[in-house]
Amino acid sequence: MNSPNPQTLTARCAEHARQCPDHLAIICEDREMTYAELHRHSNRTAHALLAEGLRRGARVAYLGRESEHYFDIALGCAKSGTVLVPINWRLTSREVDHVLRDSNAELLFIERDFRPVADRLRPDLPSLRTVIEIDTPGSRADGFLRWRAGHPDADLDPGTGRDDAVVQMYTSGTTGLPKGVVLAHRTFFTLIENMNRAGVDWYDWYPADRSMSCFSGLHMAGMGWFMHGFAAGCTNVVMRMFVAEEAVRCVRDHGVTVMFAAPAMLRMLLAEPDAGQQAFRSLRKVTYGGSVIAPSLLRQCMEHLDCELAQMYAAAESGSGATCLTPAEHWPGNPKLSSVGRPCPGNELKIVSRDGEILPAGQPGQICIKNPAHFIEYWRQPEATKKVLVDGWLYMPDAGYLDEDGYLFVLDRMDDAVIVAGQNIYPAEVEMALAEHPAVADVAVIGAPDPRWGQAVKAVVVLHGDMQATMRDLVVFLRGRIADFKIPTQYDFVDSLPRNATGKVLRRTLRAEAR
Repeated sequence: MNSPNPQTLTARCAEHARQCPDHLAIICEDREMTYAELHRHSNRTAHALLAEGLRRGARVAYLGRESEHYFDIALGCAKSGTVLVPINWRLTSREVDHVLRDSNAELLFIERDFRPVADRLRPDLPSLRTVIEIDTPGSRADGFLRWRAGHPDADLDPGTGRDDAVVQMYTSGTTGLPKGVVLAHRTFFTLIENMNRAGVDWYDWYPADRSMSCFSGLHMAGMGWFMHGFAAGCTNVVMRMFVAEEAVRCVRDHGVTVMFAAPAMLRMLLAEPDAGQQAFRSLRKVTYGGSVIAPSLLRQCMEHLDCELAQMYAAAESGSGATCLTPAEHWPGNPKLSSVGRPCPGNELKIVSRDGEILPAGQPGQICIKNPAHFIEYWRQPEATKKVLVDGWLYMPDAGYLDEDGYLFVLDRMDDAVIVAGQNIYPAEVEMALAEHPAVADVAVIGAPDPRWGQAVKAVVVLHGDMQATMRDLVVFLRGRIADFKIPTQYDFVDSLPRNATGKVLRRTLRAEAR
């Protein structure tokens, strides 16, 4: 049998099993799995998938929390030539139905807690032939383990290459029903390859590292971070779900050295009672991304995390980081700290107008990137694919601008811009200014209907529990910090903001409530 393509997850798993069989691949709660065990287990999973009659390219769904079984299944799909379809367990029944129906999933792995959802939907899903219950620490269903028991652990070569599909991630759906983002094996290799080729040494994993993502592996950010660490042969610390207290404990008890988190997650981590410097002493690098970071939070991270900080800008469609603000650029007073950095090696960047014209430095427009890790397609949506992937350029959903030095400044989602009397106002800029007020714990800015100007700027504010602020206090605070026409004229004070499963504020929900 020929060896699998060396730049596939299949080949990399076999390589680790040969070269470092006893090295820990995964730690999840009190359970550990070596690279040899991960290879054998995922081989059995792959053989069991093939025994179900699944052909190359068949979709295999997973509905449950993160665990060692999840990544065993992910690699089993890679080795069988099938495509993993992760379903975020926080989705509604309607959204789960959409993902299963849209993907034509033929087999579903599911944790017992979510079995009622699948049982209710299954009669109307003709493509879904098999449902297998996953074992969890509190539910020894023995379904998954029994299902694959007795299958051989011999290596497989599904004949897939680096450009073949391996994962189908569904977008977070901040603007509607999610789309299936089809990703290839190359997605998880090209960024590090290009970094190494360019001699970049800050974006690194070593076998001795213990790597953890605060993002779920059911999300592209978490899956990508895990697979980059897996490709390097380090130990991956996996949480069943993100809980700030649990994340602090994992870093401390497992000696996590590299970590990935969203700004909102970092804020929660630093607010934990046990989040002193001793808890984070093992960290050598924290990478953050997923949304714009408030200057006050970044200052707090720089003061309290005694390690390197880096920022990456990406999207599910880009597959991996498009731009980076390196550790060397994280110094107090650096005017570039409010940017997301410059293009990663191997990537290109441009800003275009709505008419497709390339815009000069300083002029805001739509962000476009060209990167080799980009997605293959939106599943069964060729027109949507053609709209965002043009001649190798990926048209991102975000607005931003480049400065004279080529640093990218992200303003906001293109669709989230508030238009007041013809003026474009980007909520993120207003949110960052409001977040500087000591009484503001969380904030979202939206456009609310206005009979005179079309839209008005509205702020939805969460205050710290022991502090107070009025609309007048916030208006006075903003004067001189942002232009007067950007200052919100409407305010709601609430207990919490609606967020999706990845922590992004659901502005569409707030807009619907403001109608």
